[in-house]
Amino acid sequence: MVETVPSPVEIAEALTIPADLEFNLPDPEDDQIAEEDFLQKVDDVWKVCDRFDLQTDIWRGRILRAVRDREKVGGEGRGTGFLNWLKNREITKSQAYALIQLANSADTLLEEGNLEPTAINNFSKRAFVETAKAEPEIQKLVSEAAQKGDRITRREVKQLTDEYTAMNSDLIPESVKEKAVDGSLPPRHLAPLVKELEKLPEEQISEIQKEIESNPDVDTVKQMTSTAKSLSKYLDSAAQVETLRDSAVDIESALQEALRLDCLSLTADLVKQATNLEQNVGKLYTLWKKLGSIADRLYVETGSSTPSLRSLLSCLEKLTSEVIELRLDDEGEKMIRLRIMTDE
Repeated sequence: MVETVPSPVEIAEALTIPADLEFNLPDPEDDQIAEEDFLQKVDDVWKVCDRFDLQTDIWRGRILRAVRDREKVGGEGRGTGFLNWLKNREITKSQAYALIQLANSADTLLEEGNLEPTAINNFSKRAFVETAKAEPEIQKLVSEAAQKGDRITRREVKQLTDEYTAMNSDLIPESVKEKAVDGSLPPRHLAPLVKELEKLPEEQISEIQKEIESNPDVDTVKQMTSTAKSLSKYLDSAAQVETLRDSAVDIESALQEALRLDCLSLTADLVKQATNLEQNVGKLYTLWKKLGSIADRLYVETGSSTPSLRSLLSCLEKLTSEVIELRLDDEGEKMIRLRIMTDE
């Protein structure tokens, strides 16, 4: 039997929301409806809208892709026709390519056999986008859950991503993974730890691994995640502080001492703020030079016929001179003075 392809008109009619989807929303002022029932009815309608929204955007992406590819074949080669098509429909270029990417991801999942077309209806739009961005292994896990009929929201995508990350990372000891498998240590607590451990050198990683192996519980994992985060921040910031580069400070020894005294977070914050200060000093100097240059140019172009402009320049000398003066409050009780001195 030859299968006839439906016409665009037939497709449009099929996509029209039927009468039984003319939603009857619950009255928000009806106090006879229990809060739980009200939220359930609203959520049911939202899920249907979410499904139509996703399906529509996938098809819009396919349409946009077809228009773009047609331009490549028969257009001038500069994409002018495609851009005009977007302009006529008030679609930005970034929106268009986001929809094309969504369509590409949907087609890839379908072509690889990881997802049946009907299973797309089990996704929320955001969950589908998150799945499309994920690694192929995670895409497969999420698709399998959708195939079984599970409702897939971003929370389910995150949960499956966390489980995969925790169970497949070489940074988590096997004994700890076993705890995750039997449910005594939820994988969602291990994923943030893996993310932070990936930023650290081997020596620091091994110390944290020993700690969670000896105490494989949620509190220890959370504490070690915080420690790994502070370690990463300390090492990253210390490498950026110009003042420390030519000094005799032993960064590793200072780190060990901070760990011993349990003040790593404070030490990391100290180094981070030092980085911020150095960067802001550099920005201050650049702005000071720029302001002075503009003031000099304006002074040259003005004269006695522009007393107000000269007065403006005179007042701003507090910021363009070698000593910068600035009041820190409206009352004028706090004044700071900064002298800018360079090797020049």
